[in-house]
Amino acid sequence: MAFTICVFAGSNPGLNSEYAEMARELGYHIAAQGCRLVYGGSRNGLMGQVADGVLANGGEVVGIMPVDLFNDEIRHTGLTNLIEVSSMHERKAIMSGMADAFIALPGGLGTFDELFEILCWMQIGIHQKPIGLLNIRGYFNPLLAMITHSVSEGFAPKNALKMLDMNSDPEYLLELMRGQVDHSNKEKGKARFPSQR
Repeated sequence: MAFTICVFAGSNPGLNSEYAEMARELGYHIAAQGCRLVYGGSRNGLMGQVADGVLANGGEVVGIMPVDLFNDEIRHTGLTNLIEVSSMHERKAIMSGMADAFIALPGGLGTFDELFEILCWMQIGIHQKPIGLLNIRGYFNPLLAMITHSVSEGFAPKNALKMLDMNSDPEYLLELMRGQVDHSNKEKGKARFPSQR
């Protein structure tokens, strides 16, 4: 089974064209490195751009979309596979189960929800899958400052920031995510993430 990257991203494009360009570039590199994308299934915004980047380079894309939940999240009709689910909770559970690693792109409240849930799951030991931020135009700098503040005020553990990898280069960030998994597999002599597909 192909190495699977779960991408969390906004269903809006943002106000600067660089967001869409970099999302599409990440998709290109996901396919170029022989990886599979799993994401929320929309054709809109950065979600659609990363999916289109994978598809344009011959890669595999699995979308997970709640049935009749969003009027503004138009289903992407060109995906390798579109799985319809009954709720947001089911959507997130399936995406996390399929993923070997996670990358968050700029987005709004839904993206933050997905990112922080997967961070919380790492903190309490549900998974140890790498989590990366594609920091386009410094978008995630305020978020990291908030986490740092939470640590300094005694609400988050001291290793909170170490749970995240951040870079503005899509290709480098993807290689970093894959490298962490490969290194862990060699150390343990077995797959780091048992298949949940």
